[in-house]
Amino acid sequence: MILSEVFERFAEESPVTVMARAALENALPPSAIDALFEGVAERQYTRDLLFSDVVGLMATVVCKVHPSINAAYKKHAEALGVTRQAVYDKINGMEPAVGAALVRHTASAIAPVVEAMGGRREPWLPGYRVRILDGSHLPGTEHRLKPLRTERAGALPGQALVIFDPEPMLVIDVIPCEDGHAQERSMTEPVLALVKPGELWVADRNFCTTALLFGIIDRGGSFVIRQHGSTLTWGAAGPQQARGRCDTGTVFEQPVRLTGPEGRTLLVRRITVVLDQPTRDGDREIHILTDLPEDVADAIAIAGIYRKRWTLEISRPHYDRNDTLYQPGRSAYCRGVGATGTGTVVSQAA
Repeated sequence: MILSEVFERFAEESPVTVMARAALENALPPSAIDALFEGVAERQYTRDLLFSDVVGLMATVVCKVHPSINAAYKKHAEALGVTRQAVYDKINGMEPAVGAALVRHTASAIAPVVEAMGGRREPWLPGYRVRILDGSHLPGTEHRLKPLRTERAGALPGQALVIFDPEPMLVIDVIPCEDGHAQERSMTEPVLALVKPGELWVADRNFCTTALLFGIIDRGGSFVIRQHGSTLTWGAAGPQQARGRCDTGTVFEQPVRLTGPEGRTLLVRRITVVLDQPTRDGDREIHILTDLPEDVADAIAIAGIYRKRWTLEISRPHYDRNDTLYQPGRSAYCRGVGATGTGTVVSQAA
């Protein structure tokens, strides 16, 4: 399996990492990856090049064993038995749904390995399964396509909404979008389809919409989401009260009432943090909305939960900045996420 080259590199620097190899190869056998492709792909089919081989090539680039797909292909050309063009055609034609399925499969296979190795982190809020929702745009591509050579801005190859579980530190699902210019809010319905009872969804203000907040509640979930300045209809339902201090500033709380479709209302808590230092956008205070009762999480705890969402930024591996993985309109991002899930286990073993 091409993926073994990734572990050989780690093994040279950290022998303990070898322990992760057997667990990972057992959790992610090529047969399972190929079966996933056959079950999800609608347009593509397997002739000579297996999907598991493509995943292996991507993994060697993600983990910086090779600087590019071309370099990885040259290393394994004989074993692959296909032309370089066949490899690129397979990658460029990959359906977004296949990449998303790979992410889910990888997370479900690796999460038990992380737990067995003692790598699972403490719950953010006991009794709730936290889901961090974040958007990620692939940066503009180079001007290699003829129609783009006269344009100053690079074309955006796509974007994805990423769902992150902070306990195993894994991306557990992804919603790919081939339109790099689409509003993240336009993908609300696919997000709501993933919400399950007992989950706590944490997100930035880009996702603070009536449809998402009411939808999460309707599906038995809860939320801690930063308030957007213009996407909600709301009003005060009581006075604002001081609640003390958190690491970044002074905390206040106020009950507010949201108005949704057909006149529905929702009473929530509005947590305000007056910051000691302004954000990078110049904001001197932030407002966080939550439906959690105070006896579950007080205002200081809510502010802390929202701040911890930045661990998603910290955990994003280098695929998010790897130019060799950008395939306009395709699911390269998903394949990168799926491949780098293996890095979580390696880091636990190291």
